[in-house]
Amino acid sequence: MVAGLTKGERQLSLAVLTLLALCGLAFAAVGSDDPIGTHGFIILLVSIGLACVVIAGYYAPEPDKAQLSRYYDDPTRAGIVLAMAWAVFGLFFGVWVAALLAWPELTFDAAWSSFGRIRPVHTTGVIFGFGGNALIATSLHVLQRTTRARLPDQFSPWFVLIGYNLFCVLAVSGYFMGLTQSKEYAEAEWYADIWLVIVWVVYFLIYIRTLQRRKEPHIYVANWYYMAFILVVAILHIVNNLAVPVSFGHAKSYSLFSGVQDAMTQWWYGHNAVAFFLTAGFLGMMYYYLPKRAGRPIFSYRLSIISFWGIVFMYMWAGSHHLHYTALPQWVQTLGMTFSVILLVPSWASAGNALATLNGAWGKVRDDATLRFMMVAAVFYGLSTFEGSFMAIRAVNSLSHYTDWTIGHVHAGALGWVAMISFGSIYALVPWMWKRERMYSSKLIEVHFWLALSGTVVYVFAMWNSGIIQGLMWRTYNESGTLAYSFVDSLVAMHPYYIARTFGGLLFLLGALVGCYNIWMTIRQAGGRVVLQNAPDVDEPALAPTALQAGE
Repeated sequence: MVAGLTKGERQLSLAVLTLLALCGLAFAAVGSDDPIGTHGFIILLVSIGLACVVIAGYYAPEPDKAQLSRYYDDPTRAGIVLAMAWAVFGLFFGVWVAALLAWPELTFDAAWSSFGRIRPVHTTGVIFGFGGNALIATSLHVLQRTTRARLPDQFSPWFVLIGYNLFCVLAVSGYFMGLTQSKEYAEAEWYADIWLVIVWVVYFLIYIRTLQRRKEPHIYVANWYYMAFILVVAILHIVNNLAVPVSFGHAKSYSLFSGVQDAMTQWWYGHNAVAFFLTAGFLGMMYYYLPKRAGRPIFSYRLSIISFWGIVFMYMWAGSHHLHYTALPQWVQTLGMTFSVILLVPSWASAGNALATLNGAWGKVRDDATLRFMMVAAVFYGLSTFEGSFMAIRAVNSLSHYTDWTIGHVHAGALGWVAMISFGSIYALVPWMWKRERMYSSKLIEVHFWLALSGTVVYVFAMWNSGIIQGLMWRTYNESGTLAYSFVDSLVAMHPYYIARTFGGLLFLLGALVGCYNIWMTIRQAGGRVVLQNAPDVDEPALAPTALQAGE
């Protein structure tokens, strides 16, 4: 890391770390009796540790011109490792959370292990830890290859990567201490939210500055999706987290919104976090790595652009479908339902575009588990988007909402789409980044694929069945017009499905562990044949943007 920085970048690193350490020291001092004090201590330790690393390599030789003329992939390598670490961490707590619903005594009478605390640990670890690091790592790789331009500097990518992971650590540790904003997809405390805005602005500037320096006149569509993800997530994060802190020395804060306005703001944020963090960013991943791995051009480049603008415009209006049958005005509910149904068109355009790209490459799909990860991801993306549009219809929503059907829908997207495309992209990327001919073991990729697919199917089918049974039990009346089943009756009926869900999550976790081992062995293996330094996947655009487009 330090050896790749210029002397000026090392000085800038020390200045930033010193400022961060002072902030941590201030928090630790004024908040000694508050969780903010613990976070201040974490910030101080991280800053001092990184400063020691920078100081140790401060007088390392300056990078030569040859090094500065090649793509800068060190942050991508680190991002891949961090993504897989967060995947195991987040999935472990996900299995634990699922097990708690079947066996509540698994909290072991510890406050930090209660469902209310480790559930957001799971969602933050998987969505922001695993998904966020995968997006950062792949976006920096795709950006350079499709623009044929090196990143504008070497400091800002590390600032984004380390700063983002510091935010994730603060969020997760806050949950363990009982701090949340009491919102769906809740993030962290007010000071961590401010820190993430700074990190995210630098991330966006990396993209803008690199595009300004591009040698390829065309901006490939994957970058459109990545930039939409970066820009809109920043807007969503700022608006949803507008809050007034109790004081500088306390982590607690109060939202600027209340009542139905707060609910609408939350689900405008929540659904668009799905739209732009969990959809647009990963579509950027799919539009680069799937055709690259298949060795085929995108079936229709025009269709990818139509899909982009459809998703960007339509998704913004759909969040209110989470608030059917509430105090939200009826016209707002209807607007959300209408746009949710229309969203099926641009969503299926991308799913169909991906599958049509594989025409003529189905033999590769059969033999290459990495490509199969991406193919299955496209299938689950089409399935999840159809289901989402269907569930947004008010009549269907009356049965599905507040039941496990929604949980099944979310995990069909999270496991089947987001995780599958991430694993496939990472398996494609690791040999290129570490200059290996192939992954350590193709058989282990097969094992990971079948564990992940089996886990997803078991999990989703368990929740579909559970949710529909729940909804029907809650709305079944007897002859006297009273409810036929109590809430406890529905819980008893759900117990077998909760056991099945735990088993499905465990299979998925085991697959991630297999993937971590395979990636680790690929990185450290010394016996494998090294790819030539000037191989296309290493120092040249993996596939020129024009080659990724269809000849339309």
